[in-house]
Amino acid sequence: MSRLKIGLPSGSLQESTLNLFAKAGYRIRTSHRSYTPTIDDPELEGLFLRAQEIARYVEQGVLDVGLTGIDWILENGADIVEIAELQYSKATSQPARWVIAVPEDAPIHSVQDLQDKRIATELVHATRSYLQEKGVLANVEYSWGSTEAKVRVPGLVDAIAEITETGSSLRANKLRIVETMFETTPRFIANKEAWDDPWKREKAQNIATLLIGAFHAEDKVGLKMNVRRKDLHAV
Repeated sequence: MSRLKIGLPSGSLQESTLNLFAKAGYRIRTSHRSYTPTIDDPELEGLFLRAQEIARYVEQGVLDVGLTGIDWILENGADIVEIAELQYSKATSQPARWVIAVPEDAPIHSVQDLQDKRIATELVHATRSYLQEKGVLANVEYSWGSTEAKVRVPGLVDAIAEITETGSSLRANKLRIVETMFETTPRFIANKEAWDDPWKREKAQNIATLLIGAFHAEDKVGLKMNVRRKDLHAV
């Protein structure tokens, strides 16, 4: 039997992704310590990975298709085929944003004020590219976690580049957004060689159609009415 290897994001996007697949008609069962979910479609072979890694594995052909954010596609410089955009996030249906934030009382009010400053982020390459486009040279370093807390420690970093949906976490940490770099949404992507395979392409396109339909159906309501045959012309 032909199989399509699909990468699913673990972590913050996992629950919302599984909910979307469920609404599209797929039942995906997971276990706490397993990377390999059980999918009720025998033609699908799933693998849970961090969203940061999926684009790279799709490009390399380890996965045929996968779901990851456009932010991580850009960060990895992945050469893939984008099949569809799915505008959902972990908490809302709105795109998440990558922003540059500083402490509320910091003397930094524009991206130009970041010249020669130190910025911590998980999104190193994309942040450097953004600053270069703005003509700003800064020291962008990788953050292994607790990014929002680092900028509160004097002398550690001057700013952070962080992803946010509502901004509530930044406000809770008494941080102020200086600049929005870009919005990011999940993308359904394919390996180029897999895309050239007719069976895999059709299978991937069918999945995309079901996912897009499920997403757009979330804000729709079905209405059922009983009408007598003789009154059909009136409706």
